[in-house]
Amino acid sequence: MATVDVSLPSMGIGAAIAAAAILAPLYALELASPDAPAQLGVPSTGALEPPPAEPTPELLLSNASPFLGNPAAPVTLVEFGDYQCAFCHRHFERTEPELVSRYVETGQVRMLFKDFVVIGPDSVTAARAAHCGGDQGLFWEFHDAIYEAYSGERTGWASIAGMREIASGVEGLDGAAWGACMEAGTHAERVSASSADARALGLSGTPAFYVIGAGGDVFLMRGAQPLSEFEDVLARAIAG
Repeated sequence: MATVDVSLPSMGIGAAIAAAAILAPLYALELASPDAPAQLGVPSTGALEPPPAEPTPELLLSNASPFLGNPAAPVTLVEFGDYQCAFCHRHFERTEPELVSRYVETGQVRMLFKDFVVIGPDSVTAARAAHCGGDQGLFWEFHDAIYEAYSGERTGWASIAGMREIASGVEGLDGAAWGACMEAGTHAERVSASSADARALGLSGTPAFYVIGAGGDVFLMRGAQPLSEFEDVLARAIAG
């Protein structure tokens, strides 16, 4: 699927190019960000790689968190993130609260979080920790607690010890059941599969966002975009 790369933030949203797929019509609006996403640290081998897959429902919605908001909301916002990513944390602090209050809590948008591990093993640990919280219906509470405890990339805060400390502060969490989930390695396959979905879509860094509109259009936003960009894309998505 062709995309439009808007290289200057001041240009706003570029025109989309339609493509035929399961969600039809599909569009990708690829927005450059003033905050570049964390990148996969994999050197190029020079080998040819398969083209990115179409953003099908399977790639966008499977291996994900539970929905935040009304499951029947007409628009879906999917974030691919890494808990150690500095710009993912910036999005959580500066933009997500407004998105939740204005769009999710009003029933217009439902949110999903998908893991895309780009930084290291502690990112896998944090991702599993959130899903183990999700087993008790507390995914989003644990997700928020992880980002609230953020202390940089590769500084050790997202280790198993750090996650245990975070777990102790999540209200309503059964610590013993959560600990057993972590000890068993539960959700490792889900985290790996979600990261594979991101790579299949051609993503190379975090955060990245897909917006599935009321009419089936799909918009791609890369990086920690400002609220104004989300407002523009969400207005189009809600209008269908």
